[in-house]
Amino acid sequence: MKTLLLAGTPEARAIADRLASDGAQAVASLVGVDNASRTFPIPTRRGGFGGEVSHERFLRDGGFDAVIDATPPFSAKISARSFAIARRLKLPYLRVLRPMWQAQDGDLWHSAASEADIAKLIPKKARVFLSTEAAALDKWADLASGRTLFCRRADRTDEPFPFDGGWIIGQPPFVLAYELRLLKTYSIEWVVSKNSGGPARAILDAARALGRPVALLDRPVMMDCDHAQTVQEALTWLSRQSA
Repeated sequence: MKTLLLAGTPEARAIADRLASDGAQAVASLVGVDNASRTFPIPTRRGGFGGEVSHERFLRDGGFDAVIDATPPFSAKISARSFAIARRLKLPYLRVLRPMWQAQDGDLWHSAASEADIAKLIPKKARVFLSTEAAALDKWADLASGRTLFCRRADRTDEPFPFDGGWIIGQPPFVLAYELRLLKTYSIEWVVSKNSGGPARAILDAARALGRPVALLDRPVMMDCDHAQTVQEALTWLSRQSA
């Protein structure tokens, strides 16, 4: 049983660790600059597939028997393409999605289906912190109009910030005290985040503590495939495929 693990999350790393310890035949696939330095205990390919035709050829010629998609929750494009290819090749496909964050008492959350909806939600002249990836900053052009935006990135850059506002440089993990100081230092009035789920929610807890509203981008529509929320569920699914 040979498995392709589409990676990019802590869950993917944990699955890879278990596959390696079990001696399973598997290959991890990593895409994106943020994943360049990550090491996995199983054979790993890095970079994009070069389009749908090359992607399908890789799956077919590689002799894979199953695909576990443990990419980030908002990697909708690669997930949709991977699932479509797996379906054509009649390969079992599992999407691993950790539970979404749920509002707690005191949270001032506003769900939105798109970046455009968030732009309509947040008032003009607001000071906004984007806790989304810096690589997709162009998606927030509508929000930037008439507002001051700050976006966090892990690495220093000479690239100018394209809107009114600026970069905030920081390396995870981020703790509550750090996030509280950030919101106060930059006089942030709104926080924008994606409902990615998982333990990295200190910015949301800081917003609640300071009474700041949060615009939370909804996840993409779930695909019509098998799903798992935990590493153990994913491994149980895989064992059933090889039974």
